[in-house]
Amino acid sequence: MAPVIGRRLRRGTVTAAVAAAAVAALAASQAPGVTDVGREGPAAGAADTPPPSGDSATGDSPYYTDLPRLKSPVPPTAPNGGDKEDETGLPATVLDAYKKAETALNKDKPGCNLPWQLLAAIGKVESGQARGGNVDANGTTIKPILGPPLNGNGFAKITDTDKGAYDNDTTHDRAVGPMQFIPSTWATWGQDGNGDGDKDPNNIYDAALAAGRYLCANGRDLSVEADLHKAILSYNRSTDYLHTVLSWLEAYRRGTHEVPDGTGVLPDDRSDTRYPGLRPDPTPSHTPSPKPKPRPGSGNGKPGNGNGGGSTKPKPPGGGGSHKPTPADVDALANAGTGDLVAKTGSAFGERVAVRALSESGDFVPKVKVRFTVSGDTDARFEGGVRSVTVTTNSQGKATAPVLKAGQKAGEFVVQARVPGKAASRVDFEARALARVADALARTGDKPLVCETGKEFAEQVEVKATHKGKVADGVAATATMIKSATDASANDKGPYFKGTDGKPVRTLTGLKTDANGVLKLPKMYADDAAGTYLLRIVTEGGATLTVELKVTAPEPDATPSPSDSTDGSASPSASPSASPGA
Repeated sequence: MAPVIGRRLRRGTVTAAVAAAAVAALAASQAPGVTDVGREGPAAGAADTPPPSGDSATGDSPYYTDLPRLKSPVPPTAPNGGDKEDETGLPATVLDAYKKAETALNKDKPGCNLPWQLLAAIGKVESGQARGGNVDANGTTIKPILGPPLNGNGFAKITDTDKGAYDNDTTHDRAVGPMQFIPSTWATWGQDGNGDGDKDPNNIYDAALAAGRYLCANGRDLSVEADLHKAILSYNRSTDYLHTVLSWLEAYRRGTHEVPDGTGVLPDDRSDTRYPGLRPDPTPSHTPSPKPKPRPGSGNGKPGNGNGGGSTKPKPPGGGGSHKPTPADVDALANAGTGDLVAKTGSAFGERVAVRALSESGDFVPKVKVRFTVSGDTDARFEGGVRSVTVTTNSQGKATAPVLKAGQKAGEFVVQARVPGKAASRVDFEARALARVADALARTGDKPLVCETGKEFAEQVEVKATHKGKVADGVAATATMIKSATDASANDKGPYFKGTDGKPVRTLTGLKTDANGVLKLPKMYADDAAGTYLLRIVTEGGATLTVELKVTAPEPDATPSPSDSTDGSASPSASPSASPGA
């Protein structure tokens, strides 16, 4: 969890359990001699604003609960050793998107009075500002940002509405992108904020403008406190969410600065994992033992054998009396905020697996060795190409695995976190490596592909793959000389490629587009059968292109005209020669 709780708690603003936990965390985590130097918290009226009923932009998905640090002359240090001085720094592209959305809405909806700082506050809470500004030059996230499946287990239950088009899930919906819209909400509120002709929830310009319009709905004036609270609660129907967003809104209004893309401070804690045990585990792996034990946090980390425990809530940090836990006191591991582990083949996962070591009373246990292991039929590996690595928990009981990279094999696998020698201390995280896909193919040139029988085609076939209009790199493909437009089986005559042994090959597999989405096929050759033939290229994801090839018979050789000659003409070889003896 975050090392410092950066706001005062007011009566009624949070549930009793969370309030007690937060106060304990505040007392435990402040540096000696550091006090709140008069910062005001969110408006008191927020406590009186009840969460609305009905739909929300995010489907009430989990959100990040980190809060701004206290105003202090001594900046605190992040749990992983990183300096949190820049926690209000906004990545350049993300900040630009928020300000452009404010400008657009001030023009189109001047009565709304939307401040860009509100978009920044929601962006911080929903995705950590697009995972620290991990976006490309157009503002699209480098890695997809997906919430957990909204399957009713601790969240709303929303069955699939987009056939997996946005969230890669055809069973349930998930919140998508830097502003975490669920697909059904995006279908209504999606915007084209960067003018590229596409409405993409993964693009920060599109998502920021959509979020602004959503917040301005129903004639709200966001300069009015009641309307501001209603707007925030319409995004996620949680009073705790309201207070978290208001805290960041206040922090950004006090001042912020631009930081390079990809360098923003990443949040640590999510609402479903901040205090292990506050959310019951909906699918315990075994019958609870008579001795109550804390449950591991929810999320996509699933408890392993012996890790379920009873329903007793663990104490938040700082609430465990004078005994300082030692590694021998570790009783369980809990998910420490790891989100969905999803990456495209060949790419690094945007999330890093993290767990906390807990004692039986729920205290965080430092200096515990945690073993992270990639398990299953996969070529995914941790940084350095290793399948297992051991990490020691820090002073907050947290251990974070190195960056995990997907290999070339698509599919599901498990990352296991366990304490060696402690069978009960284990958490399993489901991970998915998604095949890179394309939905369109086009030739990069337009020259006709024509060749004489028995010769080599002058041109090589080169195509470019795209997905939703963007370059599709690393996409697997096959190329086949097919029999006809309705028969995709390989032809046994006509044009061909050459195998390593020089023999004709009419199906190529294992092809892959390059970093620019381009695939250039090997040279083609024609046998002695003239005619019109078809080459079909198909990619992972179903993009298909059929190319016409023509093989022509050679032109007949020209017959030389007979030489004109007359009888009695001298033969060329019959020229007279002088006799040596003349």
